[in-house]
Amino acid sequence: MLVTLKEILQEAEEKDIAVGAFNTPNLECIMAVINSAEKLKCPVMLTHAEVHESVMPLDVIGPIMVDIAKKATVSVCVHLDHGETHDYLERAMKLGFTSVMYDGSLQPYEDNVANTKKAVEIAKKYGVSVEGELGILGGRESGSAPSERKIEEMYTNPNSAADFVKATGIDALAASFGTAHGFYKEKPKLDFDRIEKINELVSIPLVMHGGSGVSPEDYKKAITLGIRKINYYSYMAKAGVDAARNLLANEDIQFFPDLALASQKAMEADAEKAMKVFAHK
Repeated sequence: MLVTLKEILQEAEEKDIAVGAFNTPNLECIMAVINSAEKLKCPVMLTHAEVHESVMPLDVIGPIMVDIAKKATVSVCVHLDHGETHDYLERAMKLGFTSVMYDGSLQPYEDNVANTKKAVEIAKKYGVSVEGELGILGGRESGSAPSERKIEEMYTNPNSAADFVKATGIDALAASFGTAHGFYKEKPKLDFDRIEKINELVSIPLVMHGGSGVSPEDYKKAITLGIRKINYYSYMAKAGVDAARNLLANEDIQFFPDLALASQKAMEADAEKAMKVFAHK
C-alpha cells in the first residue's frame, strides 16, 4: 500500500519503531526490500538517491518503485533521497513518489531554509511529504568530502534545528549526530545527548542518515530518543556483491540472472536483519 512519509512515520511513532529507508537502484534491491518487509509485516520505504541517476535513471526505476509499492501488503513510502534541485524533486513527484528529501545541508543556513521551504511549497501541490536536512554528514551521499571542518562542527545544532523546522514546514528532519554515509572504518560514536535535545525541541520525526554499520544497541537507543526513519543501503548492497563473488568462486555460472538472484537473496537476508532491529522484533 502506497503511503506518504508523514503517514508512515506516524505509524512508526504509534508503534515506537523506526522505518527502514532502503536505497533501491535496481529491481533486485526493490524485491529484496519488499520481500523482507512483507515477511516481517512491517512498514518500509523504497528510496532513490539522486546520486544513483547514473546507475539507474529516475524516470526508469521510479514508476517500477511506485507500482510495486501500490501492490505491497504493507505500508510503503516511495521516497526521493538527497535531491539537490527543485526540478529533480518535482520530476519524482510527477512520477508518483509520495515523499522527497531536499538536501541543502551544504548551503549557508539562510539558503537552506529558503530552498527547503520552496520544496515544501512545491510538494503541497502534489500531496507529497518533505524531509529536510540540517547539519553535515561525513562521507557525502555522492562520495565527496563535505568540508575540512571537525566532525563535531558538522553536527546539528538543536536550537537551529527548532528554528529550521518552524521556518520550513518540513515533515521530517535529518540530523547529524555522528553517523556517516558509506562504510565505517571504525565504530561510529553517536552523540545521543544531542539527538535527545533535538527531539525535545522539535515536534516532527527525526531521521538517521548513514544508518548502515551502526550497532543494534545504538540503533535501538536512537529509536528511543526519537529516530523514526533510518536510511540503510551500503551494507545491504555489499551483501549482494559478496554473494555474487562467492557463487562465482564456487560454481561455473554461465547466466547473469543466477548471479542476480543470489545477490537478491543475500540482500534480502541483510535487509530483514536490519528491519528486525528497527522494529524491535
